[in-house]
Amino acid sequence: MKEVVFSGDAPRPIGPYSQAVKVGNFLFISGQIPADKDGNLVKGDIKAQTRQVLENIKAILEAAGAGLENVVKVTVYLKDMNDFGAMNEVYSEYFGESKPARAAVEVSRLPKDVKIEIEAIAYL
Repeated sequence: MKEVVFSGDAPRPIGPYSQAVKVGNFLFISGQIPADKDGNLVKGDIKAQTRQVLENIKAILEAAGAGLENVVKVTVYLKDMNDFGAMNEVYSEYFGESKPARAAVEVSRLPKDVKIEIEAIAYL
């Protein structure tokens, strides 16, 4: 059985997908971009954009009764791999010692021309 998870504290999907889907004990969080809950894009450097993306993921996790410590896998999509170090600084603030498995890739373009998108899988 799958269940759609939605948080009003994260932006509404900009396409035909769910913020997250829960299947059994797993929560699959769709790629989040740096938009606030009203859909306004966060301007600024990669640190500001990363922080907003992780706040969105955190809000979706909370809607499912979970937290960042439940995340087991993350994929980070960066427009510019030169931003990796700065992104990693903010990422480390959020995940601390609870480090999920992760991949980070550079892509040619992201929705709304943002600098970062992150998707995650959590075990509840």
